[in-house]
Amino acid sequence: MSLKERINEDMKTAMRAKAADKLGTIRLLLAAIKQKEVDERITLDDTAVIAVVDKLIKQRKDSISQFEAAGRQDLADKEAAELAVLQVYMPQQLSADEVAQAVKAAVAQTGAAGPQDMGKVMGVLKGQLAGRADMTVVSAQVKAALAA
Repeated sequence: MSLKERINEDMKTAMRAKAADKLGTIRLLLAAIKQKEVDERITLDDTAVIAVVDKLIKQRKDSISQFEAAGRQDLADKEAAELAVLQVYMPQQLSADEVAQAVKAAVAQTGAAGPQDMGKVMGVLKGQLAGRADMTVVSAQVKAALAA
């Protein structure tokens, strides 16, 4: 079953269970997926669906920090609940050691010699680690590896 089909099934389950909050978040996710499909006139595969989910997760994390800074814990809690629903659809996250090994392998594979080659290394890693690691952490590790 593809990820998009799984999300649709989860929506039906949430409807039957009358779980309004979960249903709202899943509908929001499906709307974002449909919007991307309509805009680009394609059918999204699992990788592209994960990218959409990742984008929504980043938005939720940003919203949570903004709401907490403004003293609106009620809204931050709502966003945190949506974040929990969205994270179910992300693949298993890689450990720090696994990310470090992937960075080391990508540097060796591209033959990167210094900071000017960071784009090459990140291009390789983005395809391998998309949705499975925080790319800002990966970027910092690549920068450190190339500076050494």
